[in-house]
Amino acid sequence: STSLSINKSKGFTLIELLVALTIITILAVSVYVALNPAQRLKDAKDARRAADVDSILTAVHQSIVDNKGSMPTNMPAVDVEQQLGTGDATTCTAAVGTYCTGMTTACKDLMTGGQNLAKYLASMPIDPVGGTTATAAKTGYSVKRDTNGIVTIKACYTDGTAVTSASR
Repeated sequence: STSLSINKSKGFTLIELLVALTIITILAVSVYVALNPAQRLKDAKDARRAADVDSILTAVHQSIVDNKGSMPTNMPAVDVEQQLGTGDATTCTAAVGTYCTGMTTACKDLMTGGQNLAKYLASMPIDPVGGTTATAAKTGYSVKRDTNGIVTIKACYTDGTAVTSASR
């Protein structure tokens, strides 16, 4: 009788390794797509805009309360929308971003003047749009007040589909 000896080696076959690698790749791609880092970054920028708008509006109203109802010194005239910042008419144009159009040129600096926001804000927030688009000279946020004294702060840029603004 002849006996055949079969050499059994321990380990994985090439097919088993390829199948395991394919499964890991499919899982990694599906997790990456589910997390969508680009969208998360856009959402984070819009959340920062909402927080900045609220901070500026809260500072304006705290100033009004502390000064017995009078508006900060450098507030724009009634029904005039202006971008916040230190820039002049060449720096701050009438159209900024998607949501601030038809504004009066030259920025309004609410951090200076007799009644200002320096007590309530360490510095004026700057839109997270990036680069030189928004700076201290042209922050990317606008201010407007109506005849009833309602102040509206608005973000001129967005990474989403809706404007970020708040009024009080």
